[in-house]
Amino acid sequence: MSAMPGGDGPDDGPSQNDPYGAHPADGIDPYRNPRRSPRRGVAGAAGEAGAGAAKRAVLAGLRWTSLRLRLVVVFAAVALTAAVSASGIAYWLNREAVLTRTQDSALEDFRQEMQNRAAELPLRPSQFELKSAAELMAGESPGYSVLLIGTRDGGKPIVGVSDPDAFTMDDVPKSLQDAVNDEQKVTSGNKYPYHVFWQRVERGGTPYLVGGTRIIGGGPTGYLFKSLQQERTDLNSLAWSLGIATALALVGSALLAHAAATTVLKPVQRLGEAARQLGEGRFGTRLRVSGGDELADLSRTFNKAAESLQKKVADMSAREESSRRFVADMSHELRTPLTALTAVTEVLEEEADNLDPMIAPAVTLVVSETRRLNVLVENLMEVTRFDAGTARLVLDDVDVADQVTACIDARAWLDAVDLDAERGIMARLDPRRLDVIMANLIGNALKHGGSPVRVAVRTEDDWLVIEVRDHGPGIPEDVLPHVFDRFYKASASRPRSEGSGLGLSIAVENAHIHGGDITAANVPDGGAMFVLRLPRDGAEAAERDGDQDSAEEGDAR
Repeated sequence: MSAMPGGDGPDDGPSQNDPYGAHPADGIDPYRNPRRSPRRGVAGAAGEAGAGAAKRAVLAGLRWTSLRLRLVVVFAAVALTAAVSASGIAYWLNREAVLTRTQDSALEDFRQEMQNRAAELPLRPSQFELKSAAELMAGESPGYSVLLIGTRDGGKPIVGVSDPDAFTMDDVPKSLQDAVNDEQKVTSGNKYPYHVFWQRVERGGTPYLVGGTRIIGGGPTGYLFKSLQQERTDLNSLAWSLGIATALALVGSALLAHAAATTVLKPVQRLGEAARQLGEGRFGTRLRVSGGDELADLSRTFNKAAESLQKKVADMSAREESSRRFVADMSHELRTPLTALTAVTEVLEEEADNLDPMIAPAVTLVVSETRRLNVLVENLMEVTRFDAGTARLVLDDVDVADQVTACIDARAWLDAVDLDAERGIMARLDPRRLDVIMANLIGNALKHGGSPVRVAVRTEDDWLVIEVRDHGPGIPEDVLPHVFDRFYKASASRPRSEGSGLGLSIAVENAHIHGGDITAANVPDGGAMFVLRLPRDGAEAAERDGDQDSAEEGDAR
């Protein structure tokens, strides 16, 4: 057997991506990976994991009602994505660098040892010679074993192993054995028939590098078996470090997002609070403007809008107050001449039978119109009290059935009204205002509805419910939303009808001051129904009115 000529190593540095080119004088191609070429394919390293899986750990978009929480989540998601991506790339680059450096160093040492020691063996070495050469090649490196295969007389193989307990031929993949023993055709692009091949395997949970080649000209075939456990430990430590760094980056981004959200949302919160105060009627609310950013522009816009609104509300309040004062003054001024007119009309009414038949109709008209004017003035004064907030409840414990009966009897409606009310239903309310409500509801039903008019009184928990139903044509659908409006009349052709258009509005105001309400609806089998709902104990409404007066006096001071 001829010894291998010496050489300086490969022309190009080791590369895991492409097969190594052979050195012209070596006869051994350094570290060719058989899985890189279809002709020399060997299965890839078991246990390699891609770093891209970590990128799937990005938080999915969530719907939150809190803008602060949304900002924190978005900041955290961006930071997590960046940290995981950076950590994954750093881990992958370091992993490839560590494994490539270890692998290249081991294969280079193995190539040199095959050139220096295995090539010096006899053509037919003994097992002792193979074992001694394998032990010398393995040296004292822990986790590093060498196996040499020679040929004895008769062509039978003979094996020498540096550590038979750690490495045998069973640990060499069949695909790697085939690639090492495959004698290739020497061409201008492939100068040597044999090359160095390698493969990563895992045994018992520990990763190993297996490499192999053979000597040109009938020398022994050699395999190395090197543990990569230390590299795995180092890479695991790196992965833990990157994971901790990613977690710290996530926490830091969440804290940064919280601080940024606090800075950004504080003006928004102030704007929201100012808007709430504006909605509560505090038209003097203004925002403190600082800076020149978009939020400062928003604050300036809000202040301008609040100032304009305050001016308009002040103008409207002044006009409303002027109108209310005018109505109140006019009503008071009309009472004096009305008192005199009422006295005169009473005298004229008593003498109506003795008057000239030509004059009697005029006297009757004057009497009726004077009474109508008197009712209108009284209603206007009542409306003025409601608008001014001076209307007060005078509560008393009353029997509702007796109160409604007295209202009907006082107006001579007993024959036209069917009353369904049990005696003993007690309620604490203002009797005079209940009388006004019932008089308006029943009078409206008799005037515009159809007989018979039915009044039903019942209780529902702590509420008093009184229903007033007629059997007329009902209320037109376009009129229903306006039946409680002031001076509203369903028919424009009756502008001089006996009603003033204030009765139902006064009734609903009296219900509101009790803390109740009145609703109107048509009954399916004909007619209209008004439903009055009042609390059986009006003390709470009276107390609320007292507190409101105290608050208004405090604001006035």
